[in-house]
Amino acid sequence: MGPLGVNAYLLADPVSKDACLIDPGADADRLKDCIKKHGFNLRCIINTHGHGDHIGANASFKVPIYVHEADKDFLADPDKNMSRFFFFNIISPPAERLLKEGDIIEIGSIKLKVIHTPGHTPGSIALATGNVIFTGDTLFKDSVGRTDFDYGSSAALFDSIRKKLLVFSDETVIYPGHGAPSTIGDEKKGNQFLA
Repeated sequence: MGPLGVNAYLLADPVSKDACLIDPGADADRLKDCIKKHGFNLRCIINTHGHGDHIGANASFKVPIYVHEADKDFLADPDKNMSRFFFFNIISPPAERLLKEGDIIEIGSIKLKVIHTPGHTPGSIALATGNVIFTGDTLFKDSVGRTDFDYGSSAALFDSIRKKLLVFSDETVIYPGHGAPSTIGDEKKGNQFLA
């Protein structure tokens, strides 16, 4: 989605049709069409962090927004969320729920566990359910999140990856904020940044 190619994820319970949007960065009309086509009941937006390319379409949906408590100020601050840097000046509505480590988000029968993974931003999170993790901009296929922006920390990022993500089984599928999916096992073996 959008000029920076963010992966937005629409996660829905097939029985109740309750759904959440993870990182709706842009292209709200496409997302709305998909929600309508499948008859989903959108319950919330979850931002894996507060950067502008991940929050750009938040205001287009009239549902509660969830973000980690450490990134709450990013939503309405174009300097913090980096959108001013890319000439977008994105201002999102405030979060209705501030997340922290270990929180459970229920979408119908789906339970998402919040994993706090600071580094890319102070409030970066991953979301785990079953054998799947949505990793935001912390861990990518063959790469890791940038830490050269304000509020980034290389030490925190690698600590988060090693202690919070690589502890999952090798078969666990990761769905990152940009690029293709992968598995924890493939990243342990082939990600040069983790060597």
